[in-house]
Amino acid sequence: MRVAAIDCGTNSIRLLIADIHDGGFKEVVRQMEVVRLGQGVDKNKAFDPEAIERTLNATGKYARLIATKGVEKIRFCATSATRDATNRDLFIDGVRNILGIDPEVIPGVEEAALSFMGATNELHQSDAPFLVVDIGGGSTEFVLGSKSVESAISVNIGCVRMAERHLNQQPPSHEAIASATADIDAAIALAANSVAITSAKTLVCVAGTATTVAAAALGLSEYDRYAIHLSRIPAQRVHDVAAMFQSMSRDEIAGLGYMHPGRVDVITAGSLVLSRVLDATGAKEFVASESDILDGIAWGLAQDVN
Repeated sequence: MRVAAIDCGTNSIRLLIADIHDGGFKEVVRQMEVVRLGQGVDKNKAFDPEAIERTLNATGKYARLIATKGVEKIRFCATSATRDATNRDLFIDGVRNILGIDPEVIPGVEEAALSFMGATNELHQSDAPFLVVDIGGGSTEFVLGSKSVESAISVNIGCVRMAERHLNQQPPSHEAIASATADIDAAIALAANSVAITSAKTLVCVAGTATTVAAAALGLSEYDRYAIHLSRIPAQRVHDVAAMFQSMSRDEIAGLGYMHPGRVDVITAGSLVLSRVLDATGAKEFVASESDILDGIAWGLAQDVN
């Protein structure tokens, strides 16, 4: 079965077209555009009209591509920013008009479960239980389980939200870093009340913040998803990379060969979140996974039919 999964987050919108048959998975198309849909949502609780326009333009590109690929089933999932925006119907109506399907504004716990499905599908049960951490633009999900989800929670410490709230200058001041750290630590402590974040055998981190930190830790000259996927990044390297980003100018970050232009303004915040997660969980390393919620959405579409 050929399926199309679209994950619309706070920072980016991504498309995966895949063939899934008898437990086999073949990627056909994988694309990403940074549209910053969640621009200003933390402060204003509403979408900026220009952010909606950027995101609908990207959705239109994806719709035209999907139409040429013989896709049998589509699912469009919107996450943190859309959950928070009071004018979300403007965006939802726009997506419906373009794709001809109802986009789903999924709750944080479902977002976590889909991330878990995507992130752990290739991992061995001998490494379980897994704690999957998905640092997005608006929120971060913590999900614990072995073969399936045992507990999950979503907290509002995504990289865009933390950048807008605390780290809006580069390099940030010591006071800004301290303020962001306190905010992040409080949210992780809240998560730990619902999810036993120190009990996992393997910490798996997904999405652009984690994979970009992995690229930096691995010393890559350019972004290479195949080198990054399933790499194991020591905790101390995470802390070192976070400190490095905190010390750099915006131009220096933009000049890094592995840095996506849409991540320049938020990687300092995102890497700080990741560093604090490593510290709070006590994990000695994390596994960087290029398979995440997008893959989980695709697997779920195939399972719904089978």
